[in-house]
Amino acid sequence: MTGVTEETSSASASWEDRNNAYLGASLHWLRLRLQAVAEDLHRQARPAAPHTATPSEPAPGPVPAPTPAPAPTTDVREGRRWWSPRERPQSAPLQAAPPGPSDSPQPTPAPGRADGTPEPPDVLALAAEARDAAAAAVHSAHEELSERLGLTAFERDVLLLAAAREFDPAVDALSAAAGAGGQLPGPTFGLALRLFDQPAWDALSPERPLRRLRLVQLDGTGGLTACVLRADERVANYLKGLDHLDERLAETVVPLDDGDGAVAPSASQREAAQALRSRMRQPVSDGRPPVVNMVGPDAASKQLTAGQIAAEMGRSLVRVPVSALPVQPAAAGLTARLWERETLLAPLALYLDAGDEIGEHGPETAAAVGRLLAQVHGPVFLDSREVWPHLGPSALVVDVAGPTAGEQRAVWAAALGPGEEQLAGELAAQFDLDPVALGRAALAVGDGEAGEDADQLRSRVWGACLAVTRPRLDLLAQRLDIRARREDLVLPEIITEQLDRIRDQVRHRAVVYEDWGVARQTSRGLGITALFAGESGTGKTTTAEVLAHELSLDLYRIDLSAVVNKYIGETEKNLRRLFDAAERGGAILFFDEADALYGRRSEVKDSHDRYANVQISYLLQRMESYRGLAILATNMKGAMDQAFTRRLRFVLDFPFPGPTEREAIWRRAFAPGVATDLDHARLARFGLTGGSIHNIAMNATFAAASTSDRVAGMPQVLSAVRMECRKLGLVLDEGEFRWEPPAAAVAAPGGEGSRP
Repeated sequence: MTGVTEETSSASASWEDRNNAYLGASLHWLRLRLQAVAEDLHRQARPAAPHTATPSEPAPGPVPAPTPAPAPTTDVREGRRWWSPRERPQSAPLQAAPPGPSDSPQPTPAPGRADGTPEPPDVLALAAEARDAAAAAVHSAHEELSERLGLTAFERDVLLLAAAREFDPAVDALSAAAGAGGQLPGPTFGLALRLFDQPAWDALSPERPLRRLRLVQLDGTGGLTACVLRADERVANYLKGLDHLDERLAETVVPLDDGDGAVAPSASQREAAQALRSRMRQPVSDGRPPVVNMVGPDAASKQLTAGQIAAEMGRSLVRVPVSALPVQPAAAGLTARLWERETLLAPLALYLDAGDEIGEHGPETAAAVGRLLAQVHGPVFLDSREVWPHLGPSALVVDVAGPTAGEQRAVWAAALGPGEEQLAGELAAQFDLDPVALGRAALAVGDGEAGEDADQLRSRVWGACLAVTRPRLDLLAQRLDIRARREDLVLPEIITEQLDRIRDQVRHRAVVYEDWGVARQTSRGLGITALFAGESGTGKTTTAEVLAHELSLDLYRIDLSAVVNKYIGETEKNLRRLFDAAERGGAILFFDEADALYGRRSEVKDSHDRYANVQISYLLQRMESYRGLAILATNMKGAMDQAFTRRLRFVLDFPFPGPTEREAIWRRAFAPGVATDLDHARLARFGLTGGSIHNIAMNATFAAASTSDRVAGMPQVLSAVRMECRKLGLVLDEGEFRWEPPAAAVAAPGGEGSRP
């Protein structure tokens, strides 16, 4: 492997050396051209010396007409030798000398100057030959750029002139000596028109590559010919062999999601990618590949599929959030042209990430995306939750899905090994993981210790699955710390029986829906939904915790009053994000304060009433299709519209606890050893809920911490009861809060025992 690396590095270094040699030869030729033009300009500006005819000289005759210069030959540039030497000018024929006095023939003079000295070599022609030799030895970056961007011979020379000042500081001075004539130092377009063969005025037109793709910048405020030429920094670096993304674009690029540990693409994903790749081979009318709109909620599968296709095409995938694109017309146009240049210069595939919601992006963003798609030449993948509008008929819309339940079961079976088929089925039924999450969770199988039993393996792998599904959901809802157990509940038997039914339906959901085929018969009402109704503190949240513990699932509490938004569409957007994130792990969703949304359905009198009913319907729709358990909690069941409660599978009424239930709650309220000698029957006479009793126990425990014996007795508890009743606005007789400990009868001399 080391030998291959060294060989590759050596080849790269060799190309860089030869590319630099070509640039050096080209710059040398360019300097000589500039010097030649400067010398011609200097000779033309020098005044002629006065001349007086002698008597022996004949009078000057008429000046002969100038011989027209030969038309420039076409610059045919084939193969790698696309530089051709400038034709060497032909000298005028020598006039024959007048016959001398002797009739003997005169010897033919040797070639050279009139004084007999040898003609100096044509250094410009030699430099052109050296440049041609260097061009033949390497496929230079200059040549590569010219071919990719479609530059003419004259445009290639103009680009070289603009970039030369970056490589050689002497070019500015030589340009000035050659009559650049710009307001700023440096070569101008007017100089280029006089300097190179086949000049073309349209080389700097807005539609030609030099300006449209921002290869050359024009500095100065003069006319077009007086503007100084300056090569773009990205282009100058490219000519030197440094291939990097333009820094103006690099600021908008974000890394692709980390795909380390992802499982190999499943059979269904490979087939979908292959079909998409075949469709992308059919270019649209302008020769570019069609835009691919990848839709669906599985962002990881979309990125992996796009990355696989880009790799097969020999391209690097670059991710740009749509929200990072500028929306101002001038800035958006510049960004689109820079990306057009990048996709022509480098083997890139653009991945535009529109996020989960199309509605987040206004018309300006949609226009910026459209302008970019119209100009980028390489493959473009547009990731959106739903179909992106206004893509045109040539776009490909592909719904990218993650691994199926069967494919995930196969991954688990392979990771767990023989004998764990049941666990593999349970994991695939409960968790719908994308390739990255599935691969990382499956790695946890090998982290066990020697001697681990089946229950320990299940608990560890199950926990790993919960961990990979939490990050997105933790941003949207509050994950509760599950501590309650079944023995902590003090509820009527009818409530506990319904809890058992809810638990069993969640546990066997996959068996009934998938294995028994119920889901193939109907698609409505498959979600397991429940309504917990009762006064605050009657045990609704505790009951949800017990369910989460017995099902080994996460419990998330969502305050519906915080989810509901007055702006149209925002509530649905918040709910969609929540359910999409929860689908992966099938967490229990506990919607608290449901009456904030589920009040009695109003008669539609205006747009606000209509929108409120739309919000309610959307939440019910998502609950009914959710693959986990969704619970609504309300304090006002009477305000619920029966049309909505009929769509819920379970309705549990949590009653206000009676004296017997309250006494049982008081006996469980304190931690062991904290409270002693409590009169539970007397405390149960206070009409309080379990939640209030929990608050009293907490306050009494803190009060006991400040006493010498650090024990909560009846005085501390009654004081905490009084405080809780005042908080609730209850009016009670103060005598109820007095405590006189029972005293043993004390025998007094000559009398009966007395009470202290």
